[in-house]
Amino acid sequence: MKEFFQVFLNSLWIVVFLVLIWVIHILQLTFQINFAEFGILPRSFSGLIGIITSPLVHSAKDINHIINNSFPFMILGWTLFYFYKPIAWRILIQSWFFTGVFVWISARNAYHIGLSGVIYSLLFFIFFSGVFRKDNRLLTVALFVVFLYGSMVWGIFPYDWTISFESHLFGALTGIILAYFNRKEESSFKVEKTQWEIEEELGIEPPDLEGLWSNPENED
Repeated sequence: MKEFFQVFLNSLWIVVFLVLIWVIHILQLTFQINFAEFGILPRSFSGLIGIITSPLVHSAKDINHIINNSFPFMILGWTLFYFYKPIAWRILIQSWFFTGVFVWISARNAYHIGLSGVIYSLLFFIFFSGVFRKDNRLLTVALFVVFLYGSMVWGIFPYDWTISFESHLFGALTGIILAYFNRKEESSFKVEKTQWEIEEELGIEPPDLEGLWSNPENED
């Protein structure tokens, strides 16, 4: 119960963050303010600010944009902080930053807004972490996430030019890269090391069984 309460407190930022993006969206609608200029405008100096601010801004023309991002972010964010608590903040910040950088470098010349790039990064991080770590418990988590949001994979393809598929694509690539380079980092699960792994870390050489077999001692 104590551990669950601690995870709840660590995940409380998710609720605060979602309230923030909804307040921004409501202000945009109420006062007819166009916050799209706070998105990422690739290869533009003025568009660099979007690396930080673009996930906070959603389309004023389509309420479904922010709705469709809110629920996956809530589920994936909680999953990240529950199962990867020791590295959760680092993964979130790197997902946010590197996805934005890749979009700024490589995407088409348009304003890219929304939280979906971060969502794709979290989704692919959670899935591929289960694969790379070869931990049955984390792999089960990965498969459950795929069951919920597996259809999102189609979002990395350019089927609708009003949608920033680049954010989805580079978010996915960022998630895979982070999963690979953090595959040996600690998760919320305590992994019991085998005697062989402990001896290897301590530099203890295993006995030369082959030598003992080829040169048996004489017994009286």
